[in-house]
Amino acid sequence: MTGSTMNRRTFLATASLMPVAVRTRGAQAPGLEPGFVSLFDGQSLAGWSVQEGPATAFRVQDGAIVVDSGANFPTWLRSDRQYENFDVRGEFFMRGWTNSGIYLHAPEHGRNIWVGMKINLFHQADKEMRPESVGSIFPLIPPRAVNLKPAGEWNGFRILMDWPRLQVWMNDTLVQDLDVETVPELRHRLRRGYLGFESLSYPIRFRHLRVRELPATETWESLYERAEDFSKWQPSTGKATFEPRGAVLRGDGNGQLATRELYRDFVFHAYIRGVAYHNGGVFFRSVPQGTRGYEIQLHDVEGAHYATGSLYTLKRAAYPRIEPEQWFLFQLVVQGPNCLVRINGDTVLEYDRLDNLSAGRIELQAHDPGKWIEYKEMKVRRISSL
Repeated sequence: MTGSTMNRRTFLATASLMPVAVRTRGAQAPGLEPGFVSLFDGQSLAGWSVQEGPATAFRVQDGAIVVDSGANFPTWLRSDRQYENFDVRGEFFMRGWTNSGIYLHAPEHGRNIWVGMKINLFHQADKEMRPESVGSIFPLIPPRAVNLKPAGEWNGFRILMDWPRLQVWMNDTLVQDLDVETVPELRHRLRRGYLGFESLSYPIRFRHLRVRELPATETWESLYERAEDFSKWQPSTGKATFEPRGAVLRGDGNGQLATRELYRDFVFHAYIRGVAYHNGGVFFRSVPQGTRGYEIQLHDVEGAHYATGSLYTLKRAAYPRIEPEQWFLFQLVVQGPNCLVRINGDTVLEYDRLDNLSAGRIELQAHDPGKWIEYKEMKVRRISSL
């Protein structure tokens, strides 16, 4: 057994002693700054929910949210509301080997770290700034500096997101200050999502959480969020059955459903899932009964000629390993001759030789009767033409 393993196990075994240290070092909750609202009442997890793990993974103790060291991982605590631009502040407490994170713009489904962002929390005061140091945008952007208080003391944090600018402070030291859109790996991340705290089974604590919302700057057109939105679509070709089921639109059969509006350059987002070995697609710049446009394939067979994410007949995507009946985030960016496809935070396709530059419809295809595909939270945002 290595020394680091022994230290970690010893720390976790004695973690029950931590409440005494926290109580003696704790401070009274600060008054809310103008414009801020509390995210934590100090007594319950009201306004939050545990995701991807047992409800016992987080608890409230001595006026703080505590990660339970026996809850296993990965688990996270999610805000009930989504936020776009915001100023969020709070404190965290670490003692001994500790790893966790604060999620920004976390998705409804999918990988928080790659669809949204994670500000890393780590016990070590690195001298060399690394992509995994405390204050990093994990695991990509090192912090500008590390400023941690001695073990057993509360650390303050502030995260100011006003897209595209992201600033992060720890104990009043600026550790991140960047234009997100200048970073290729970040520019297509979600701009609206949940706040969250990560559990890696280390007993980190959070308190004095509050947020001030800033004006939203991103405008989306909803394509399907509820059954009434089905009126925004029209049959295109074939004999597919598209059925609104509340917040979910299900397609089956063999045919296509098209938007009534035309789009040339746009960003399209949707959560998608399908039965095992489904076959379908998302078309763009198409005209019903006329120009077919381009197809992004939805086919969860890794060895298929054109698997999920591929630009059908033109370029095969890097296969994203879609799990049957599990929601994944589908992002399509079309601008001039360029298109880009991201699935669950991975860019699986880039193509820059589209020759049909005319506006057309977005279409959903069902291609194999009995192999259903479902869509929800579909939305589109027009962008400027090249």
